[in-house]
Amino acid sequence: MPTHNSPVQDTAEGVLLTIHVQPNASSRSNYVGLHGEALKIRIASPPVDGAANEALCRFLSALLAVPLSQVSIRAGRGARRKRVLVKGVTAQQAGNIFKI
Repeated sequence: MPTHNSPVQDTAEGVLLTIHVQPNASSRSNYVGLHGEALKIRIASPPVDGAANEALCRFLSALLAVPLSQVSIRAGRGARRKRVLVKGVTAQQAGNIFKI
């Protein structure tokens, strides 16, 4: 079960993920494990005009099996470390998918 220091936290709205993004990954987007107290996700898109942020939201939507409209970046739009809210998912469900 995720703890308060976990990159995966329950909220009243859904699960809040702390993510470290590596844009411009070689060929495809993927989750690679933990980076400190954040989930490290490589994104194939470059960090130009919000392309990496959009690709991150699409990746999380597909991985967590929720509509894209339920994924939103809450903090860190211009940074590598982001806080992303995913509605309709619990911390336990996300923890199982990210294997933490």
